[in-house]
Amino acid sequence: MSPTAQAAPMPLNDQAKAAAVAVSLGDDRSAGVYYQHGRLVVAVTDEGAAAAVRNAGGTPKVVEHSAAELEAVHGKLDELAGIPNTSWGVDPSSNQVSVKIYDGVSSAERARIERVAADHGDAVRIERRPGKLERTAYAMRGGLGIVSVDYMCSAGFNVQNDSGEKFMLTAGHCVIGGNYTWFRYSGNIKLGSQVDWSFEPGDWAVIDYTNPDVAPYGTIQYKDGSEGQITNSRWASDNEKVKRVGTVSQDLDGMVLDPSVTVTYDDGATLYNMIETSLCVRHGDSGGPMFTGTTALGINSGGNYADQPCGNTDAQPDRVSFHHPVQDVLNKQDLKVY
Repeated sequence: MSPTAQAAPMPLNDQAKAAAVAVSLGDDRSAGVYYQHGRLVVAVTDEGAAAAVRNAGGTPKVVEHSAAELEAVHGKLDELAGIPNTSWGVDPSSNQVSVKIYDGVSSAERARIERVAADHGDAVRIERRPGKLERTAYAMRGGLGIVSVDYMCSAGFNVQNDSGEKFMLTAGHCVIGGNYTWFRYSGNIKLGSQVDWSFEPGDWAVIDYTNPDVAPYGTIQYKDGSEGQITNSRWASDNEKVKRVGTVSQDLDGMVLDPSVTVTYDDGATLYNMIETSLCVRHGDSGGPMFTGTTALGINSGGNYADQPCGNTDAQPDRVSFHHPVQDVLNKQDLKVY
């Protein structure tokens, strides 16, 4: 009677089981799991480890660099983390750390990456890739342009309720005439619709972000593209220094002239408890944020000479503007900046 033949192991087709085999060998003898031609492959560093993979029903490939070595290289590159338009990580199928450098990386930053890569020989592969790396979500910050129908205003502060739902503040007069659904001016990206507003006696509106592809950040954006974080809010104080940003212009050198005034505009609209400042404003800046440091103070309503240029930082003693107190809106709507 012939001896019974030893049964062959079942093919290793389960990714979790293949990963478990690699783990059992240790990071010094394995180098990851990957698919090749529809089949799982376990990378190993010696023939003994390869035999263990075969005995488990898997397909081994003997490679030069272990998982431990490649992760160490990855860690060295992570010391450079923060360079925009770059990515790197361990690629088991090539048995290398793959570094990708996209458009927008300066020659100096590229040289920093290349110096680290050179220390590790063929364990690192550098590729140049076209385009810039951008979030798929559309960023939205205070001061950016917003449009509805044919009307343009400025985003004020991004705020949230206790549940974390995000909203945008802007001027109430911006929604008059049915301008209830708003889009980002750049790209015409839908943002959301107004949920509450007031014009006479105040001038504010709350827009609910209904587009899940929009990322509302708790920042304001200056005209040069840089950002400033907003962390808190309060009522304005007389004579304090303030700044303002809008989609058309900015004025970063002003002060509160009166923290609570009654103002009647040229068209007869009368507003109460408004903040009067020495900041200049232009048409289209309505709704934009007025602040000091990281503190939200007001929502722009209007001013004089709104058809004339603003000087950004130079003193303009003939200019004034009016802002609805942001703390008033936050208190009424149970909202807060973030």
